[in-house]
Amino acid sequence: MIETSSMVRTPYVILPYSMDDSGIQPPCGKEHTGDEKLVEYQEFLKRKRFVLESSGFDIDQEQLNPKLYAYEKDIVRWALKKGKACIFSDCGTGKTAMQLEWAWRVHLHTHGKVLIFAPLAVAEQTKKEGAAFGISVHICTSQEDCQPGINITNYEKMDRFVAKEFTGIVIDESSVLKSYSGKIRNAFLNNYHEVPYKLACTATPAPNDYTEIGNHAEFCGVMTRAEMLSMFFVHDGGQTSKWRLKGHAQEVFWQWLATFCVFMVDPKDLGYHIQGFDLPPITIHEIVVDGETPVAGKLTLAERREARKDSLELRCQKAAELVNSSNEQWLVWCDLNAESSRLHTLIKDSIEVKGTDKPEHKGAAMLGFSNEKVKTLVTKPSIAGFGMNWQNCHKMIFTGLSDSFEQYYQAVRRCWRYGQKNPVDVYIIISAKEGCVKENIDRKQADFQQMRLKMAKLTKEITKKELRRTCRISTPYEPKVTMELPEWPEFHGKVS
Repeated sequence: MIETSSMVRTPYVILPYSMDDSGIQPPCGKEHTGDEKLVEYQEFLKRKRFVLESSGFDIDQEQLNPKLYAYEKDIVRWALKKGKACIFSDCGTGKTAMQLEWAWRVHLHTHGKVLIFAPLAVAEQTKKEGAAFGISVHICTSQEDCQPGINITNYEKMDRFVAKEFTGIVIDESSVLKSYSGKIRNAFLNNYHEVPYKLACTATPAPNDYTEIGNHAEFCGVMTRAEMLSMFFVHDGGQTSKWRLKGHAQEVFWQWLATFCVFMVDPKDLGYHIQGFDLPPITIHEIVVDGETPVAGKLTLAERREARKDSLELRCQKAAELVNSSNEQWLVWCDLNAESSRLHTLIKDSIEVKGTDKPEHKGAAMLGFSNEKVKTLVTKPSIAGFGMNWQNCHKMIFTGLSDSFEQYYQAVRRCWRYGQKNPVDVYIIISAKEGCVKENIDRKQADFQQMRLKMAKLTKEITKKELRRTCRISTPYEPKVTMELPEWPEFHGKVS
């Protein structure tokens, strides 16, 4: 049974004992009396029964930062009450503000150090946003740099920190937990499992990416990925990488998930009506540089790569033509190193950010673009496609696309996000030999939106109940009027 009032890990038992008519036999072969066997078995069950309940603390809404929206305050209070939680909220809905307030309250409650892990260059942006909310954020590169309060670093420096020194950690853009065998994922699960307060924040994950959800559950200490799959899922079509929910487990799965995760695409989904949370129009332009229409039919990966190499010069020239004829800021995405170099050469006043660049150059270039000191930024989605807030720009170009829809989606959402005041134009420049790239993107986009809305619909009422339950728990009763009891008349009758 799933208890939705707290984070509960369903009890499970593993029995390494052999059974016969005489009872339970210890694995070592040692003879025990019947009473001793019973006591040992009961102790064994206690060790194997793991129930994870809310491990956080209550805080009144009035204590939270007054600059937070009502929904942000409710989510922060909920996450503090849980102690270990995930916020799956769409781009531009205030994840940074919520995680900063959460981290600050954990610091005040524990008097310890809190560490935020973030993508490269996001640290400076987070520090700036913290200053706007009156929250001090210290950027550090190693354990020796850490100070009491909120510290922030990037994933690449994870091995320079000691987990036991922190009372709380935050994973910003926690989709880094996606990979089941990834180095960063394993480091978080193996090294930080005993940190008492944990928060993972990312945009709403793909509803059918159960590996990512399972890794988040394991990060929070709720249940391992393997346990989640065996409890709620079955193999689909014999493919070990494909899982589908058991028919009878669908409702229970979402109830279980909502005990430690908040899902939100739009604050209106949870009943909050706030002005400003409307996305501007977006227009996707497809430009074919060596033909009128893309070649129909499915191409192999090798064929697409060859087509990209053959059309590299034409695509880069077209991108440069668009950017050089405009005075506005542009974000130019590429897929190949040769594209990046050629674009930087052709585009005036551009800054190139490559994977081999030093972190200092990457950070300075991305922050310069944020501050509108850089007119055009040329880089890859894998480098700068996560975490940055670039509502200052509303024009971008893709001169090359990988096969990752997530990278494309995240890259677009750097500019097309809540808070963007202008219509957004996205140009996809391709070779006719690459096939119907835009058509493929539109299909994936539609599938993603449909699945995400389905997930939001399934968890909406559960999430609303969770937030309301936290509000009821953590809001103390403060009487304002003194109760006056009536004067009862004396009773002169006989009592039998």
